[in-house]
Amino acid sequence: MVPSFRVPEGRLPNLLVLSYTLLGYPAGVALLLQPALWANVVGVLLTAHTMVYAAYMLHEFAHGAIFRTPADNQRWGVLMTWITGSCYAPFAALRHKHMRHHVDRADVLTLDYHAVLHGAPRWVFRLVLALEWAWIPAVEFIMHGYVMLLPFLRPERKSERPRLLLILAIRGAAFTALFMARPAALALYALAYLLMLHVLRFGDAYQHTYDGFAVLEGGDIPDDKVRDRAYEQLNTYSNLLSVDRPWLNLLMLNFTYHNAHHEKPMVAWHALPKLHAELFPTEYRQVLPFGALIRGYHRDRLARITSADYGEVGDGPDRAARFLGAVGVSFLTAV
Repeated sequence: MVPSFRVPEGRLPNLLVLSYTLLGYPAGVALLLQPALWANVVGVLLTAHTMVYAAYMLHEFAHGAIFRTPADNQRWGVLMTWITGSCYAPFAALRHKHMRHHVDRADVLTLDYHAVLHGAPRWVFRLVLALEWAWIPAVEFIMHGYVMLLPFLRPERKSERPRLLLILAIRGAAFTALFMARPAALALYALAYLLMLHVLRFGDAYQHTYDGFAVLEGGDIPDDKVRDRAYEQLNTYSNLLSVDRPWLNLLMLNFTYHNAHHEKPMVAWHALPKLHAELFPTEYRQVLPFGALIRGYHRDRLARITSADYGEVGDGPDRAARFLGAVGVSFLTAV
């Protein structure tokens, strides 16, 4: 049965995005197999961008913002997890984690990576920092690795092992086939995946000054402050790629309109620019300049890993200068 879209005006934009994602992803991989340099460059960018779109559509499906029925949103959400490489965690677990982020008004973490790094041998800590300095998002790989290893680390999760082993076998076979067809293609795919992680990481880094808690395996958010809707908006930021050229925000599927999303989480991506314009003034303090953020994303890439908090946002044109940002808060990982 053909799924029914939640709102009629969402039919065309969602069909366009899903078509681009589902057709562009294999087309991008096919270009990685070609010997021409131009084809490889286009292939890396297309593969990375369709994975970015798949990730943000996964987010939309988790909110039930695209289709009318939860079953349709779940089916399509599962498909997006396979494109993004987040299929090792069940879609229901990814959705649960993200809903806690909204309900608890906190960053609900898969793993306290600070504790892991400080408890590991010193060389591991230094290796992670060296990789992060070289723009390899090691912390994200630790998070994804933890999701994959947990059923083998915890006896009570033994029942999840067959599913995970099957996924590993399928994806392992696919990557082996890609390597056999052209070894360079696998390296180029890895590059595209790194680009996707950085785009998502940039989006996640500067959208909240929430507190972070690793509580997914039990426990509640501490009742140490009032986390109401006013707190939510004051600690949420819209890291727009462009204020003057709103169409540029489509590169991140309007995920940058984050204050509007948190005000009305069921409003789909295509309606967020209009909602943002209705809710917030032109000079809204929570809108942070892309130029300042991208400089900080590079400059603070190690401080962001080692800091105990996300930094702070001040006032004025340089208000984001001390905003280090978050790490390890991806909605692609859950346990």
